[in-house]
Amino acid sequence: MREAARGGGLAPGWARWAALIALALLAPALDGCSARKLAIRAVANAMASGGDAYASDDDPELVGAALPFALKTAEGLLAGDPGNRNLLLTTAKGFAQYAYGFVQMPAEAIADADYERADRERDRARRLYMRARGYAVRGLETTHPGIGERLQREPAAAAAEIGRDDIAFAYWAGAAWGAAIGLGKDHPELLADLPAVRALLERALALDEGWQGGAVHAVLITLEAATPGSDSMEKAKRHFDRAVALSQGHDAGPYVTYAEAIAVPQQDRAAFDAMLEKALAVDADARPAFRLANLLAQRKARLLQSRVDDLFLGDEPAAEEGEEPPADDAGDSSP
Repeated sequence: MREAARGGGLAPGWARWAALIALALLAPALDGCSARKLAIRAVANAMASGGDAYASDDDPELVGAALPFALKTAEGLLAGDPGNRNLLLTTAKGFAQYAYGFVQMPAEAIADADYERADRERDRARRLYMRARGYAVRGLETTHPGIGERLQREPAAAAAEIGRDDIAFAYWAGAAWGAAIGLGKDHPELLADLPAVRALLERALALDEGWQGGAVHAVLITLEAATPGSDSMEKAKRHFDRAVALSQGHDAGPYVTYAEAIAVPQQDRAAFDAMLEKALAVDADARPAFRLANLLAQRKARLLQSRVDDLFLGDEPAAEEGEEPPADDAGDSSP
């Protein structure tokens, strides 16, 4: 960090952020609608461009502690400028990322020790995903009024309205909505929204399959793997191949997703181990824009490794030397 300018005070970058924070706090008190909106839009633009600072951070705990304030600030600003696309996208993306990295993942980590608390946190993550989905759909509504309702009635036709300028909203709406459905075991009515999730993601894919280094392909790995059908796993694997190719192997996420969504259901222990090793071998510093996501994916990879014996039920530990193998229920030790 550069030192403060001579004579004391804040360095130029910090001074700019301090001014923007002051604007955010003062915005509700400013006289005149136009003055408030100008202040809000200045902060919104800074928050949107500042997302890279979170994505490239190497301290997940710091980001997790900072995000709630940033998200509540964004929600407060949206009350004054509800159609601000920069703010809507920042808020949608932020809530989805916070729900995954700092609510759902910690819940999975404590599930064995405190199932009830983990279940409460998973439900909290579901609600946060739905909040993210709401902001993303509101972003789509700014250019396609009424599309939220149409997505639930006629998902394919509604998604076809979406253009290239709306890819980010389509992606975050689909990803957050799908994640909420995945956690909604007590909300089976959410399953009716799966066609809308698929329509949003497939439209984003059709518009730009390479968007954000194959991010849409990465989400579709899980969606296809969870879809009943004789070729669902093959489709999931094709999305995995494209996600790895488009990210040039710099994204650990697809490897972890393959291990969890494909290798575990297929009880393919060798693939599970290989994919998690590949995830952990990704250099989180090689692509700064992926750094935080990679650190979280690698944390998930280590969690999955610690639970391998629970995930692969047919693998029993080898008997200790001198220990008799257990007899079967019939008492017959023959092969």
